[in-house]
Amino acid sequence: MTPDAPPDGDLGELGESLFLEFFYLLRRNGLPVTTREWLTCVEALDRGLVAADLKRFYAIARATLVKNERYYDLFDQCFTHFFLGAEAPRALVKAVDEWLADPLPMPSLSPEELAAMERLDLDELKRRFEETLREQDERHDGGSKWVGTGGRSPFGHGGVHPSGMRVGGEGRSRSAVQVAAERRFRDYRSDLVLDTRQIGVALRKLRQLGRNELRTELDLDLTIEATAKNCGDLDLVMRPPRDNELKLLLLMDVGGSMDPFAMLVSRLFSAAHAASHFREFHALYFHNCVYENLYKSARLNDGMGTLELLRWLSPETRLVVVGDAHMAPYELTARNGAIDYFQNNDEPGFVWLDRLKRHFTHSVWLNPLSQRMWGHPTITLVGQIFPMFELTLDGLEAAVRALSAPNPRARG
Repeated sequence: MTPDAPPDGDLGELGESLFLEFFYLLRRNGLPVTTREWLTCVEALDRGLVAADLKRFYAIARATLVKNERYYDLFDQCFTHFFLGAEAPRALVKAVDEWLADPLPMPSLSPEELAAMERLDLDELKRRFEETLREQDERHDGGSKWVGTGGRSPFGHGGVHPSGMRVGGEGRSRSAVQVAAERRFRDYRSDLVLDTRQIGVALRKLRQLGRNELRTELDLDLTIEATAKNCGDLDLVMRPPRDNELKLLLLMDVGGSMDPFAMLVSRLFSAAHAASHFREFHALYFHNCVYENLYKSARLNDGMGTLELLRWLSPETRLVVVGDAHMAPYELTARNGAIDYFQNNDEPGFVWLDRLKRHFTHSVWLNPLSQRMWGHPTITLVGQIFPMFELTLDGLEAAVRALSAPNPRARG
C-alpha cells in the first residue's frame, strides 16, 4: 500500500499521518488530548468504525478525544480549520489531472435549451445539481438531464479530503465541516459561561476536612478487615470523624455597572448557598467599594460594621469578593469618596480593602469583566491588593486553587 493510493474504506498511511497532524493541532491550541485517548481514536479508525466518512470521524474523534464539554467549541474550531485548509494529496491531484486529460467534447446546446437554462434561478440550478449528484455513482461527463454541467467529480459527492474520506454527505445533508463551523457548543466554553452546577462543582474543591481527637465514627473498611482477620468475630474499628472546617465569606458588588452581571452573580450566590460542604457560609453586599459597613441584603438597607465582621470571623475564613472594580478613582482613593451622598467614609476605600486582605489568610477577587478590559486605574489598583480572576469557569477554578493553597502565614 502506498500513500498515493489508500484503498476504499481504509484511511491508509496518508490518512494516518494527516490525522496525526490533527492531533498535534489540538494539542497546540490547548485541548488536553493524551496519547492514550489518541490511540483509542486510532483503534476506532483501524476497526473501520469511520468507514471513510468525515461525519463519522467527527463524531468518533470528539467522543474519544474530548474529555470535558468545555472543549467542544475549541475542538470544532480546530476541526473546521484543519479539514477546510488541508492540501490535496498527490493521489487526488493525479486523478484530477487524468480526468482533465481525457475530456469529452462539450455538448452543443440549441437556442431553446440555452433559453431554458437562462430562465433558471440560482436556487433551482443548485437543486438540480444536487439531485444529479445523488443519482450518479461513477464518472459522468455530461448527459441529457444536466446539459452543460461538464459531468461531475469521480471522487464521491462532496469531494475527498486528503485522508481519503468523503467531505460531503448524502443529498442535502450538511458536511461535518459545516456542522463544526456552526460552533454549536460555543456556550459550553469555560471562558464564557457559568451555570449553577458548574459553580457548585468548582466550589466543592474548597472542601476541607479536619479531624478531632475522639474516635466516635465507625470505619467500615477497617472493621471488615479486622473482623476477617479475627476469624469472623466482629471487631469494630472506630476513627475520628472527618468534619468540614471550611468557612466562606462572599462579598458581592451590586447595582450600577454590576447590573448586567446580576444573573451571573446570582448563580454564584445560589451555588455557594446551596453547597453543603461549608461549615459556615456568609454572604454580604456592597456598592462599588467596601467602606465602614457591609449589608445583608442587596438593597443595602441592613448593614453591619466591617470592623465588627473582622472581629467576628476568623482569619482562616476564605474571602471571595465579586465585583467589576470599575469606579471613579476618588471612590477608591479619597476620603469621603463614596458615591452615596449620605455616606461619609473617613478612610479611603482602598484602606478598607487592604484591611480585608490583611485579616484573611486567603482571599480572591472575581471580576465579571473580561481581562482585556482590566486596564482601568481602579481595576489595576484593586488587582494589586487582591489576586484577581475572571468570573468564568477557568477563572473560578484558578481562584479555588488559590484559596486551597497552604496558609502563607503558617510557620514551617
